[in-house]
Amino acid sequence: MPIESGSCASARQAKQKRKSHSLSIRRTNSSEQERAGLQRDMLEGQDSKLPSAVRNTLLELFGQIEREFENLYIENLELRREVDTLNERLAGEGQTVDGAELSKGQLKTKASHSTSQLSQKLKTTYKASTSKIVSSFKTTTSRAICQLVKEYVGHRDGIWDVSVAKTQPVVLGTASADHTALLWSIETGKCLVKYVGHVGSVNSIKFHPTEQVALTASGDQTAHIWRYIVQLPTPQPTADCNQVSGEDEVECSDKDEPDADGDGSSDCPTVRAPLTSLKSHQGVVIAADWLVGGKQAVTASWDRTANLYDVETSELVHSLTGHDQELTHCCTHPTQRLVVTSSRDTTFRLWDFRDPSIHSVNVFQGHTDTVTSAVFTVGDNVVSGSDDRTVKVWDLKNMRSPIATIRTDSAVNRINVCVGQRIIALPHDNRQVRLFDMSGVRLARLPRSNRQGHRRMVCCSAWCEDHPICNLFTCGFDRQAIGWNINIPALLQEK
Repeated sequence: MPIESGSCASARQAKQKRKSHSLSIRRTNSSEQERAGLQRDMLEGQDSKLPSAVRNTLLELFGQIEREFENLYIENLELRREVDTLNERLAGEGQTVDGAELSKGQLKTKASHSTSQLSQKLKTTYKASTSKIVSSFKTTTSRAICQLVKEYVGHRDGIWDVSVAKTQPVVLGTASADHTALLWSIETGKCLVKYVGHVGSVNSIKFHPTEQVALTASGDQTAHIWRYIVQLPTPQPTADCNQVSGEDEVECSDKDEPDADGDGSSDCPTVRAPLTSLKSHQGVVIAADWLVGGKQAVTASWDRTANLYDVETSELVHSLTGHDQELTHCCTHPTQRLVVTSSRDTTFRLWDFRDPSIHSVNVFQGHTDTVTSAVFTVGDNVVSGSDDRTVKVWDLKNMRSPIATIRTDSAVNRINVCVGQRIIALPHDNRQVRLFDMSGVRLARLPRSNRQGHRRMVCCSAWCEDHPICNLFTCGFDRQAIGWNINIPALLQEK
């Protein structure tokens, strides 16, 4: 009768353990439905102020955690058995395992390593599971505080920029890759004016601080200043857009996008020529903004320069050079003659025009990828966003390091700050829009599903703090702009 070798016996023992392990997992899975049903019955018999949907979601998440820990517990038992078997073999046979010497210290090291791996796995599983629970409650709360009010549909291509007029009547402006800029009634969503003076993508739109005049930047290497006259229509009752059904992370197909044939801008008045055309760039003009007072304007271009113009004469006052790569954005201070420009060279620069004889520049180097935008806030702070998935808050008096850093899971596009409440709106490549405070604490995420929110990359955001209906606007590649009502007091109280 053949004698079974030690290696064969070990292999057969390991195979039996794996078989026992898989059987125990099958037994665990087969009893899940019975256990879930029993837990639901127990839960229904208890008094709770939570909605039934939230209670069911909570129960399901805790069930997932329990199953993960159960499987890890079984694996832990198997590891302990293997360690005990190894100890017995070393004590009985001496020195070698698979031809290599293994001292008592080495065995202890191996066991410690296995235990460390198990501990790390437990921590990872626990963190992932609890993150699901926290995310679930965050979503529910955000829906109550951040509500979609109006969708502005009429462009035939992606929308690059969105802005709100600073004078009465307050209107919404959008700049699109379809070569047009549109002005909208915030309350009704009706297109009021269409500007068709550009022959390239309209990349930016900003309103004059005191007049009914708009400034647009374009891929045709120019920036246009044009006048508009609007008469707001009577607001009509709107259907409730806040009811959301289905899972919050549902992906949408192309057929869900706004119908290009249903052009809501076809019957609105059209402006075909600008008052002034600013022509000094040798590349795409990606952004433009008014200096305080509205007598000068600044533009940013892919030709690596920013230009300062006199609005009345259209003359070039200064050419701001220094960036090593294409510019991505420019922004002016609301009360001082300061300009900040951002670039693909991973830096943004501060230009000071308060003293006409001195045009100082400070360079901020804190990102590792394209700086997509940099904007001023109240006081002496600047907030910058980047493709490196970070947003940083800077103190202009000490530019060596940021005073706060926000890390995200997607590239950040053109950001905007609610000056009065110091809330930052971050539009992302992954269709998310998140709200943070200036210290880097996350406040909320705007709802996003198959029924509301953006279906493509979100390009820009703009706050309108004083509007009673919509106080935040976003736009994106899905060819629509969206108006949101953010309950700021509730948002800050929740923080």
